[in-house]
Amino acid sequence: MLELRPCCEHCAVALPPASTNARICSFECTFCEACAEGLLGNVCPNCGGGFVPRPVRPARDWKGGNYLGDYPARTVPKLRPVDLKAHAKLVEALAGRPPEER
Repeated sequence: MLELRPCCEHCAVALPPASTNARICSFECTFCEACAEGLLGNVCPNCGGGFVPRPVRPARDWKGGNYLGDYPARTVPKLRPVDLKAHAKLVEALAGRPPEER
């Protein structure tokens, strides 16, 4: 079950459960679209993977209790501002490889 983290790990911009601005990697590191696709160049600073849009969990119980009411989003932020110098080295080491080849 995705945690649906409440904000960008780098810039702390709010990313509520219904946000279409949230991006996650396969380890669920969570960043806003601007950080993930712009500042970080689609390279997760924690694992080196790529980012995809985070799914939106339904706010209403459409079927079987699979909604925010039974599975709420995380409320505690996970802030880990990126060391941009170190990240630049990681991006360079990946030499433009797409996420599916990392």
